[in-house]
Amino acid sequence: MRPPLDPSLYLVTDTRLCGHRGVAATVAAAVKGGVTAVQLRDPDADARTLFSLGRAIQAELAGTGVPLIVNDRLDVAAWLDADGVHLGQRDVSPESARRQLGPDKYIGLSVSRLEQLAHVPDSVDHLGVGPVFPQSTKPDADAPLGLGGLAQIVRESPLPCVAIGGIGVSEAAAVMRSGVAGIAVVSAVCGQPDPEAAAQSLVRTLRQEIPA
Repeated sequence: MRPPLDPSLYLVTDTRLCGHRGVAATVAAAVKGGVTAVQLRDPDADARTLFSLGRAIQAELAGTGVPLIVNDRLDVAAWLDADGVHLGQRDVSPESARRQLGPDKYIGLSVSRLEQLAHVPDSVDHLGVGPVFPQSTKPDADAPLGLGGLAQIVRESPLPCVAIGGIGVSEAAAVMRSGVAGIAVVSAVCGQPDPEAAAQSLVRTLRQEIPA
């Protein structure tokens, strides 16, 4: 039986932003800084490249208890025996993902509009909600929800929500006050000269907002 997902500080990787350090080393540093979940995302990578990157990340995560979730690519998630998959509204259905991955994997689903909550199937464990603020790492993202739009979705959602999109240290506290289970970050960690210190700064902010 899988343990409950801790999405309080959820890192989404960006190969370009990780630069010369590389994705696996960035993930290792970020986990030392307090990241609680990692999503492998590289929409430009082919399946073989993504699989190799996933293996390198799994090696860094071994023994940490931090899960690896693969963005979009159900096939790669299955090959890696990753801890789960995160799907967009236009990806393979969560029901199909559940049938292929089984009951012990995490399945996340992206939501950007309130009306999408009516179509979330029982096979989904948590929602990625956003973008909350303007961001630059996903050019095809929907318009920003803002804090008000985020809070409305969180209130109506039957599942834990993870906020994503333009969230850094200065935005984290206000986002957490919307009632989300955690924040997903990209450039706030991957794009920083010291990913461990960047994660630590976010953790300090989150601890002020999460009840003990």
